[in-house]
Amino acid sequence: MSVSDGDSSHGGWKNFRQTTRDRLLLEMLRSARGNNAANWKVLIMDDVTVKIMSNACKMADITEEGISLVEDLNKRRQPLPALEAVYFIQPTRDSVQKFMGDMNGKSPLYKKSYVFFSSPLGRDLLNIIKGEPLLLSRIAALREMNLEYLTIDTQGFSTDNDRALVELFGELSEGTRDYEVCLDTIAYRLSTVFASLKEFPLVRYRAARSAAANSVSTTTARDLVPTKMAAALWERLMKYKSSLANFPQTETCELIIVDRSVDPVAPIIHEWTYDAMCHDLLDMDGNKFMYEVTTGTGKVEKKEVLLEEHDPVWLELRDLHIAEVNLKLDDKMQQFGAKNKAAQIRLGAKEGQELSTRDMQKMVQALPQYRDQLEKLSLHIHIATVLNKKIKDEGLSDVGNLEQEFVFGDATSKELINILNVKQDLSAENKLRLLMIYAATHPEKLDATKRLQWMKLARLTGDDMNAINNMEYLGVSVSKKPTSGFSLKFGARKNKRPLRKERNQEEEGWQLSRFYPVLQDLVEDLVKGELSKDEYPYVKEPVGPLPATQAANPNSPGGATKPAVHSRRTNRPATSTWANKGRSYDDGSVDGRSVSNNHNHKPYGRRIFVFVIGGITRSELRAVHEMSEDNNREIILGSSSVDTPKDFLLVSDV
Repeated sequence: MSVSDGDSSHGGWKNFRQTTRDRLLLEMLRSARGNNAANWKVLIMDDVTVKIMSNACKMADITEEGISLVEDLNKRRQPLPALEAVYFIQPTRDSVQKFMGDMNGKSPLYKKSYVFFSSPLGRDLLNIIKGEPLLLSRIAALREMNLEYLTIDTQGFSTDNDRALVELFGELSEGTRDYEVCLDTIAYRLSTVFASLKEFPLVRYRAARSAAANSVSTTTARDLVPTKMAAALWERLMKYKSSLANFPQTETCELIIVDRSVDPVAPIIHEWTYDAMCHDLLDMDGNKFMYEVTTGTGKVEKKEVLLEEHDPVWLELRDLHIAEVNLKLDDKMQQFGAKNKAAQIRLGAKEGQELSTRDMQKMVQALPQYRDQLEKLSLHIHIATVLNKKIKDEGLSDVGNLEQEFVFGDATSKELINILNVKQDLSAENKLRLLMIYAATHPEKLDATKRLQWMKLARLTGDDMNAINNMEYLGVSVSKKPTSGFSLKFGARKNKRPLRKERNQEEEGWQLSRFYPVLQDLVEDLVKGELSKDEYPYVKEPVGPLPATQAANPNSPGGATKPAVHSRRTNRPATSTWANKGRSYDDGSVDGRSVSNNHNHKPYGRRIFVFVIGGITRSELRAVHEMSEDNNREIILGSSSVDTPKDFLLVSDV
């Protein structure tokens, strides 16, 4: 018996998430269903694969592919001997044993099984399955999907390793089994991204920085995380190259592997775009938002919505500055009001005349999209109202302004002391975030005495100060290091201040929008072919032109062009007020910039992948969306997790 791998053979270009979805629905579920539309099946998944499926597909999609029931592998289940089962499980000993327990013996739970493993099945487990003839007779298919990652959106994914920051960069991480297991898990899950997309990347990684000349510090295991990850990934890619059908034999794209130390400010700073603010300021469970509405009868009901790409309003607003969101929502309500008047005229009502319930029902029939549009607009108006109130109540404009002045070197401890004295009601979280950004942008300024002074002034706890100290493990020189004796490598070299180069002030459209993640510079340098080979070496040097700078010109066979790098910021007018109203245009853009997010448009050139070990932020996802649209390139951002500022603070405190 052989184990076959999934082979995506569906033609036409598809974006990252769509490719993942098609592999799960068509390549897996539809292949098990066959040509019999009436052949309903049970789908059994484990704790990992259920997240893979739910992040890529809706229940309606699964049902459409012939699944009548979804079950948990780890729970007791009712026998359904008349139905066939599809197993989508990890190739672990525990999952395989549970599957065998279901299908072996005299009374199997299901009539027949189609087994799909999320990653390669070990030879030892395969031999165990092969050694059970009765079990084999009940297996209709046994395949490796090589798909073990969570899609975040059309351009983002996670390997679902929330503790990577602790296990790879924590104080006690070096030399532990958790360190090795975490590295290996991330590497094989990352490799399945390329197996799914049939992409073979040129792998680059952020090299460990050399110790300062006046220090005797040594390179630690945490320094080498990107190096080790790149090597582990390359080993798996070589196996795919020799074993997977249709896997490319030459490099087709480029991947950069970095860790969270590349930009320790991004997870902490207040990002002022809609998506980031929702996940920062609202009490959300992943992408799930709970809120209350009052019905026409005065009854208060709780509602639950997913803020995801299926909502066109969310898709349009998510990467916009909150001030721009307010303008867009106001404009949409005015347009909606115009449609409402048109509906009244259509129904023969006079302008200004109130509509009866019956009239409303007729209007819904006349404009079928009315109810859905009104509900979506109402939702986002509610969310924007909540966000604006939090901005005002928590004094976030002043906090955000100081944060960005720290980042660009325009503020010192004097401004920090002032805001802590003047704004006594600042939350402990916001004070901690300010201090962490100060520490990250003002190296070696927090010795033991000063830490106690800041702790007293900000009224923070010892645990809070530990979170600041732990930034040492992400390359931040929190306190001055001795010139001899053991010290962390990252602490040995004083960071440059500011961390980011100031972009042209003419490009800024909203106050508090100066900040941009360091990943934006990395990708722009890569597209221009200017990314340093010393700082970002290849696992294997490319032969010929770099794929990242090659844009496949359909009119020039084999020709390569060096694409211009565009910045969305260049389309924004300078203004001194964060809520300044921009010009609107007939094409639906604001300040001359499209917000359509057309995910079905085929990009020009090869894919670029960026993988961040230790978590990514919403600001980095936003930057990837904007750079992809502005440069017509599919840039895919992945990480071990997607973190909110609260997530990062909790991990930093460990």
